[in-house]
Amino acid sequence: MSRVNLVGLLPSELEDLAVGLGASRYRGRQLATWIFRKSVFDLEAMTDLPKDFRAALAERAVVEVLEPERLTPSQDGSQKLVFALHGGSRISSVLMPDDDRMTLCVSTQAGCGFACAFCLTGVMGLERNLTAAEIVGQVLAANRLLEGEGRRATHIVFMGMGEPLANYPRLIRTLTIMTSEWGMNISPRRITVSTVGLVPMMEKLLSEIPVNLAVSLHATTNALRDRLAPINKRYPLEVLLDACRNLPIKRRARITFEYVMLAGVNDSVADARRLVKLLAAMKGKVNLIFYNPLDGSPLQTSPRAAVEAFQAILRNGNLTATIRESRGLDISAACGQLYAEQHSPAAI
Repeated sequence: MSRVNLVGLLPSELEDLAVGLGASRYRGRQLATWIFRKSVFDLEAMTDLPKDFRAALAERAVVEVLEPERLTPSQDGSQKLVFALHGGSRISSVLMPDDDRMTLCVSTQAGCGFACAFCLTGVMGLERNLTAAEIVGQVLAANRLLEGEGRRATHIVFMGMGEPLANYPRLIRTLTIMTSEWGMNISPRRITVSTVGLVPMMEKLLSEIPVNLAVSLHATTNALRDRLAPINKRYPLEVLLDACRNLPIKRRARITFEYVMLAGVNDSVADARRLVKLLAAMKGKVNLIFYNPLDGSPLQTSPRAAVEAFQAILRNGNLTATIRESRGLDISAACGQLYAEQHSPAAI
C-alpha cells in the first residue's frame, strides 16, 4: 500500500488520520503545525507527538516536500526556484523581497493551455496539473530557504506557470491549507489568484475563499483580445466584465485588472480612453505591466513615457492605476518568462 503524502492533506484530514491511528484529533492539529507552520518534515523530529503515534504514522504516511533543483538569484534581490517533478516536468517559483514584505509567486500547472501571445509559459502547452502537495510544497520549500534570514513568505501570488482556475480542485485544497488556522494561517487578504478570465470559476472561487483576484485583461476590444488571449473567444470582454461587476467582492476589496503594455498594439490614447469606459464604476484597479520580450516574438514593450501617459489618462478618468516594475528580468523570472526551455512564440 502506497503511503499518503501529508503535505497535500487538509488540517481536518490530518485530524481524521490521527483518529484513525487511535490518537486524538489534537494530534492531527499538532502534525499540521509541525508541517505547515514550522516547516519540519521529519516525523521523528516532531517531539511532542507520542512515539507510538509517530511509528504508526510512518507506516501510513510520508512528508514529501519539493526540493529546489536550482536556485538563481537576481540582481534586484529576487530568487527563482526551479523544481523537478515526478514524471520529468519542471516548474518555477519566484521570491520577491520588498522591505518587510516577501512575496512568493507560485505555479499551479506545468505549462499552460491558454496560449496567451505575450507569455512564454503558454508556448509549452499544458503538460499537467500540479497536485496540492506540489503547490503547497513550493511555499514550504521557500520558507525553509528563508529560515536562515529569519523570514517567511508574507504574501502569496498565484501568478506563476499555469492557469490557477483551470486546476480548481487542487487550488481550493491549497488555499484551504494556506488559510486554515491549523494550516499556514495566512490571511486571504495576503493571497492573490490571477486568472486569464475563466468566468464560471471566478465567482465560485470568491464565494468559497475571499482571496484577492487579478484578471488578465490586456486589451480593450474583442478583436485584439482574441489575438492576445484566445480565451476571449469563449468569454468575450462584455461577458468577462459583466461577471466582474457581479462578483462577491468584500467592501474594501477591489479586482486588479492586469494590462501588459505592448508598443503599437494596446498602448494608444484610444486604448486608454476605452479602458476608462470599460471599467467605469467597477470596484477595481489597473496594474500596468511592462512586457518582457521573448525571443522570436514580434511584440515589443511600450516605452516608459508611453506607459506613464497611459497611466495618466486612466487616473484622469478616476481609475486607480499603478505601474508594476519588472522583477527577476535578468534571470528569466519576470512576468511571462517562466519556462524550462526556449521556444519561439508565434506571431500575432
